[in-house]
Amino acid sequence: MAKTIMIQGTMSNAGKSLLAAGLCRIFKQDGYKVAPFKSQNMALNSFITEEGLEMGRAQVMQAEAAGIKPSVYMNPILLKPTNDVGSQVIVNGEVLGNMPAREYFAFKKQLIPKVQEAFDHLAAEYDIIVIEGAGSPAEINLKKDDLVNMGMAKMAKAPVLLVGDIDRGGVFAQLVGTVMLLTEEEKKMVKGLVINKFRGDKTILDPGIEMLEDLAHIPVVGVAPYMQLELDDEDSLTERFHGSQETALIDIAVIRVPRISNFTDFNPFEGIEGVSLRYVQNAAELKNPDMIILPGTKNTMEDLLWMRQNGLEAAILKKAGAGTVIFGVCGGYQMMGESLKDPMGVEAGGEIRGMRLLPIDTVFEGEKTRTRVTGSFEGLSGVLKSLNGVAIEGYEIHMGATTRKEGCQASTKICNHAAAGTAEEKLDGACHDNIYGTYVHGVFDKEGVVKTIVMALGERKGIDMSSVASIDFTAFKESQYDKLAEGLRAHLDMEKIYEILEKGLEE
Repeated sequence: MAKTIMIQGTMSNAGKSLLAAGLCRIFKQDGYKVAPFKSQNMALNSFITEEGLEMGRAQVMQAEAAGIKPSVYMNPILLKPTNDVGSQVIVNGEVLGNMPAREYFAFKKQLIPKVQEAFDHLAAEYDIIVIEGAGSPAEINLKKDDLVNMGMAKMAKAPVLLVGDIDRGGVFAQLVGTVMLLTEEEKKMVKGLVINKFRGDKTILDPGIEMLEDLAHIPVVGVAPYMQLELDDEDSLTERFHGSQETALIDIAVIRVPRISNFTDFNPFEGIEGVSLRYVQNAAELKNPDMIILPGTKNTMEDLLWMRQNGLEAAILKKAGAGTVIFGVCGGYQMMGESLKDPMGVEAGGEIRGMRLLPIDTVFEGEKTRTRVTGSFEGLSGVLKSLNGVAIEGYEIHMGATTRKEGCQASTKICNHAAAGTAEEKLDGACHDNIYGTYVHGVFDKEGVVKTIVMALGERKGIDMSSVASIDFTAFKESQYDKLAEGLRAHLDMEKIYEILEKGLEE
């Protein structure tokens, strides 16, 4: 049976996901077979496994750090918010249905056996399980039937490391306050404290650490630095959305719709010299980009209406008319059509007009498409015609079915892999002049795609971007996981953490 350690935080975005990923990488480097686990994840960034099942991207990122294939056993419950008070509930990779928050809160205890089963499956296969909590264990209104923080720690008999975010300020109050709100039994489960995202001279912090240990009666096992890493973010708390609006030689604007999902699709454009990737929320921020990306969304119809009401749709249509490249992915692709119909009430219900950038129609259906795909760009015209023949690999997650009208050119030829060992070839997406759309998430990940796009956009402006290096995004991420592990080894007391891992909850 695997040994376990759990990372809980004083709040959302305290750094639990990255710390868990870093420990996965360290344990892997030290020769252990390690897997991540998070019983319940709330996020709009999701992923499709080789079996055609859906899970949260944070555990995919952690699985990559551990050097193993992602499995839904690592994230048995995924909640994808559909509005402010409800979510789509996905259990073991399959859609269970949509539930209001209060209904799910009453229902979730029925899922505890599913969580236990998933954890037991991993524990039988791996040496170490690194478990991630959610939010904070001090959310006292949510403690009943908890299955993601202390409730999960009890199920897994996992010692807990509690992480606080010093970058936001008040880290001592975060940590001490959280510990004070735990029961005596729960306090005994917290074996170490971690201060995260520290910048500056640690010697100035040392007196506070001593007082913290005296107040909490728990040792501080590390002060992790603020690290600049390019790794997948879990959800809308990402700092990417608040980045610079400065433009570079090649400027790419992603429309930040309210229910944006799978924005990790665009990470390959980041860090390329001479390229800016900006997330924009209004027409004033749009400026004059070389390419506009319409991203995936959990509610295509309502996010399209949001763009229509705040003036972004009109601004995008004006840019399209002037020849700007517009690229839609999944929900963004659906928006670009002539009509969107929702006869079953999967999203908002009813029918609305699309942006009319592409001659396609979308009808939302009750069954979700979940499949991995391989293929290539085919039949493209306009600025990005040099993409023709370039290989792509990714996955589809969507509720709608889109039909191209007569004469409409597809944008890709792909092979659907609905489950391991199966394949079905088809034409996907649509294109017309400088307007491109596809259902494939991860369409920019494969080496060569970003370079070709950047060179094509540069050529249009008379700028030679041929010096842009081809990006092997997989290799780049591997280097980032190693950088994360190196930074944590230097600032965490790994000897003490191994001691906590070995002892478990014996004391």
